[in-house]
Amino acid sequence: MNNHVSSNSSTMKLKQTINPILLYFIHFIILLYTIITYIPFYFLSEPRQEKSNQIKAKPVNSNPESAYRAINSLGGLVSVLYPGCDTLDKIFMYAKNKFKDKRLLGTREILNEEDEIQPNGKIFKKVILGNYNWLSYEDVFVRAFNFGNGLQMLGQKAKTNIAIFCETRAEWMIAAQACFMYNFQLVTLYATLGGPAIVHGLNETEVTNIITSKELLQTKLKDIVSLIPRLRHIITVDGKPPTWSEFPKGVIVHTMAAVQALGAKGSMENRPYCKPLPSDIAVIMYTSGSTGLPKGVMISHSNIIAGITGMAKRIPKLGEEDVYIGYLPLAHVLELSAELVCLSHGCRIGYSSPQTLADQSSKIKKGSKGDTSMLKPTLMAAVPEIMDRIYKNVMNKVNEMSSFQRNLFILAYNYKMEQISKGHSTPLCDRFVFRKVRGLLGGNIRLLLCGGAPLSATTQRFMNICFCCPVGQGYGLTESTGAGTITEVWDYNTGRVGAPLVCCEIKLKNWEEGGYFNTDKPHPRGEILIGGQNVTMGYYKNEAKTKADFFEDENGQRWLCTGDIGEFDPDGCLKIIDRKKDLVKLQAGEYVSLGKVEAALKNLPLIDNICAYANSYHSYVIGFVVPNQKELTELARKKGLKGTWEELCNSSEMENEVLKVLSEAAISASLEKFEIPVKIRLSPEPWTPETGLVTDAFKLKRKELKTHYQADIERMYGRK
Repeated sequence: MNNHVSSNSSTMKLKQTINPILLYFIHFIILLYTIITYIPFYFLSEPRQEKSNQIKAKPVNSNPESAYRAINSLGGLVSVLYPGCDTLDKIFMYAKNKFKDKRLLGTREILNEEDEIQPNGKIFKKVILGNYNWLSYEDVFVRAFNFGNGLQMLGQKAKTNIAIFCETRAEWMIAAQACFMYNFQLVTLYATLGGPAIVHGLNETEVTNIITSKELLQTKLKDIVSLIPRLRHIITVDGKPPTWSEFPKGVIVHTMAAVQALGAKGSMENRPYCKPLPSDIAVIMYTSGSTGLPKGVMISHSNIIAGITGMAKRIPKLGEEDVYIGYLPLAHVLELSAELVCLSHGCRIGYSSPQTLADQSSKIKKGSKGDTSMLKPTLMAAVPEIMDRIYKNVMNKVNEMSSFQRNLFILAYNYKMEQISKGHSTPLCDRFVFRKVRGLLGGNIRLLLCGGAPLSATTQRFMNICFCCPVGQGYGLTESTGAGTITEVWDYNTGRVGAPLVCCEIKLKNWEEGGYFNTDKPHPRGEILIGGQNVTMGYYKNEAKTKADFFEDENGQRWLCTGDIGEFDPDGCLKIIDRKKDLVKLQAGEYVSLGKVEAALKNLPLIDNICAYANSYHSYVIGFVVPNQKELTELARKKGLKGTWEELCNSSEMENEVLKVLSEAAISASLEKFEIPVKIRLSPEPWTPETGLVTDAFKLKRKELKTHYQADIERMYGRK
């Protein structure tokens, strides 16, 4: 049931349509260029291919159940970034003293906002943004210290919970640093969570104070404040909010600036405060889980420090020259960890949002610059959904080029793919062919870090080629503080997530039902178990779930049972090949991995998103598909079908046409006959975190999707 996509470059090459004689001539020129450039390349470049072929991790002993460790941590796991810095407040103090006047957090100035009426009558808000305004390490430290003291004066006690429900921005990080300093337990909630999930998180953690923004206060919190009886103080990070008579008695709204001013005044009295211990809870992070109500994961100071220590070791030459762009939810462990890694190494962090990221982003007024163009970041984290979108958008633009331009791009793309597979670089292609594509993310990206879900081989290779940088694909969970594995920057293989980080070890546990065993040949397979200091304390007020997912071994080391199925390559790198929850047994006894089916089909230009579905009462797979509007409209035109977007999506003829395309792609991807969807439902509405059908990392929420499409499931399984 391996859903690993072959990293063979020939399977991912683009097809060209060019005169054969001209093609022979171009290939001769390419061959000549390759020969001329090979000698200086051989002597001047780093031996990437040699490094790529090195062993990266080994089992600790010969037992099949033995844990794998990174080569540079075979003697012992590493859990501290800097000597003596065993809590997050000490890490920040170290960074503040070392990088005192260096720029740390940047926010773009809003010059103008205006409403733009679309052809369909909808109104989109567009913004014109200015330069980045920066706060130094010293500025951030002072603001965080004063804010923490102000919260203390409002009654916030050490080792008690305080919630942050806010978009990713500089104030989020300042508030977090304040909580780390004063030993307040920071409860994080996604800004896209629905009302019941927010109420559940705030009431379960019994918070009295919440940090938020004016917009979220008005759009999300206002309607549910009365359902949170313990709430006493609401602090808005962005100025004075409007006042409403509907606020329950006893709830006071403050601005962050007012709380900081209160704290600055109080700090003159040298009020004592309780500093954290490594074992104290730093964050209670509510997952946007793909099943049921969100669970709060208790993450200690030592868990986070171990996690960011492991991550930092996989980013070469990380330091003051680096600029990171922060736009993913800070309530997600990937973004929080990435920013803390940057903060601890003297990097700059410039804030953005998915709506303002690039020049073409939805909120950027035409003709003005997106955040990547202004910031020119060197480091960026992304979830596969965002990378898949970039890939499809660029390929759509390639298809719109003239025949000559398109074929030139394809020739360069395929040539570079071959060179990458041999460990070579292509400076001329990078400069003349891919410069414009690279410019979409500012032009200076030296490393893209991808996490949150598996990244397809096609998209990963596209990012390598067009953005001229390595893609560090990582694997980790909230429950492991985001840490597990990250690929080495010189490893350009696809379909893998790399070797274990130096902070943890990984072993594979037999899963008999799925047919995965750590004695399998040629590669050991099984459920992934992560052990190390980065494995968290468990779930808040959920002892049963904690006991089910976590355990301690005879040496007192904590382990997490991930539910993911992995396979180790001979060089010690891990592949994610299945998931226990995604496995469904069909009526005839065949096992279908829904994730495998989706991975094989989601990169089709026609597909924006897909969810495969099956149950044990039936003998075939069905699917829900969000089609790409441009591609579906073009397919309808070719087939002579007319109608509005909704009419096309609800058309059985259109369903059949899309099904034909899916079936062809499934056969090409070597899916078994029983794995290929037999019927589908086309969805005119995209799935976003706001609809509640995907998580903030754009993972499918299968339970919610099943409920949403229940009538369609009955229809598709009803007519055999």
